[in-house]
Amino acid sequence: MTTRLSADIFVNQPTLRAPAVLSLLDAAQHEADALGLAVNIAVVDNAGTLVGFIRQPGAPLHSIDIAIDKAYTSASFGLATGKWPEAMQAHSPAVQDGLLRRPRFVAFGGGLPIEIGGQRLGGIGVSGGSEAQDELIAGAGLAALAPND
Repeated sequence: MTTRLSADIFVNQPTLRAPAVLSLLDAAQHEADALGLAVNIAVVDNAGTLVGFIRQPGAPLHSIDIAIDKAYTSASFGLATGKWPEAMQAHSPAVQDGLLRRPRFVAFGGGLPIEIGGQRLGGIGVSGGSEAQDELIAGAGLAALAPND
């Protein structure tokens, strides 16, 4: 019996290749160094699976999981984690409470979705600085993927 694959059975999804993940991590790490911060930097794919991670020496231990969860949250919803306080206002108290109780959900700055050409490829999360610093560092990582004009 011959098995044929059909478009009705699967979808092709773009994914981050290792060189792109390394570029994200490297650029974010350089920004953290420039700011004099020791942080944790996580990159997840569009399924929320960890594909890259750096813990700089001296970065807070609790921030390991926070960085990973920021990346996971931004990849899963396609929304920067720092935008959740405002986004929550459009939802009922039950939804707000429910989301905040979800494991791995982070509603403060430092996680950004990775999107190229309208495709969500994953997320990057940074933890160890202030929310603004973490988001700045994550943004520097994303900038490494921007096409050179």
